[in-house]
Amino acid sequence: MKKFVATAFAVTAVATLATAAPAQAASYGGECGSGYAVVNSDAIGTKGTVFLTYNASNGYNCVVAKRNSAGTAVLVEAGLAVHPVGTHWTKFDGGYFTSYAGPLYLSAADKCVDWMGRISGTEGGKRGTNCG
Repeated sequence: MKKFVATAFAVTAVATLATAAPAQAASYGGECGSGYAVVNSDAIGTKGTVFLTYNASNGYNCVVAKRNSAGTAVLVEAGLAVHPVGTHWTKFDGGYFTSYAGPLYLSAADKCVDWMGRISGTEGGKRGTNCG
């Protein structure tokens, strides 16, 4: 009986170690500054989150594309435009970053916005949202 219990324990321990914990989701940390509150967000696959914020006192939106966890620099991009975006983002930031791209600011009171975040080729974001 002791042999069976030890074997069962070993199998359980190996199975537990093989199960990967889910990545911690990115959280907004005030990157846009004071007065900005998150009004929308979207997952960037399993790599991070893109946050759309708004400042009611000045009518500006702000976008930040943020990795789930900081690390070695990878390609991170963020875009923001009044809807429809067309062929080029009105505001764009992209490069090799350890944590996030942005913040990007755009006056968009009473207008719909298009916004996106991209990390190493995986994109998140939405079009024609947060109107008015």
